[in-house]
Amino acid sequence: MSSRTDYVILGLLSIEPHQSGYEMRKTIQGSVGYFWSESYGQLYPTLKRLTAEGLIAPSRRAAKGRGGRQEYSMTAAGHARLKEWLALPYRPDPPRDEFLLKLFFGREAGPGVAVAHVRRFQEDYRQALALIEEIGRVGTAKNAEHPHFRFWNLTLEYGVARMRAELEWSKHALKVLEEMEEEQGTGSRVQGTGRRAGKAGMGKASGRGAKGSKNV
Repeated sequence: MSSRTDYVILGLLSIEPHQSGYEMRKTIQGSVGYFWSESYGQLYPTLKRLTAEGLIAPSRRAAKGRGGRQEYSMTAAGHARLKEWLALPYRPDPPRDEFLLKLFFGREAGPGVAVAHVRRFQEDYRQALALIEEIGRVGTAKNAEHPHFRFWNLTLEYGVARMRAELEWSKHALKVLEEMEEEQGTGSRVQGTGRRAGKAGMGKASGRGAKGSKNV
């Protein structure tokens, strides 16, 4: 049964043949790794299985001081398998976002805690956005003429657009949470004033009661 790791490997080899497992791992980190979490523990077993299935073919490149490095290229059968998979409807993955999970249950900790999480979210996303934009500038300068470039750039533009939208949302979230924090503080002050007024009233009533007892 095919796993999506199969198609990560086949896709990488469709762009750049004669890659070793180590080179594929480095390529993943600098490209699809920004939006696809790949299990590196599955990489070498999958390479072995794809070789047995005839979808990739191994070769060996001479290396100084070593017997050589195992490299792989895609076969015609592998190319056909990749094209078949690319034409299938994609499978949406269920999101797992701890930030949103904590925000959803945030009432238990209070708006102040959620404010801190949103501010950290903003810091993380501003840094990530700056990195992605820099990758885009460097990538355009180096790869603008590459036949795959416009497809690569669409994924990068998606990441930039999504991060900008999420940063815009975070401004709204901060405003709402800060209003909630202010309301909570106002409510606490009103309750405190009410308690103090109640105690003062009880004190006055007790004083009047004491004076009345003396008069009796």
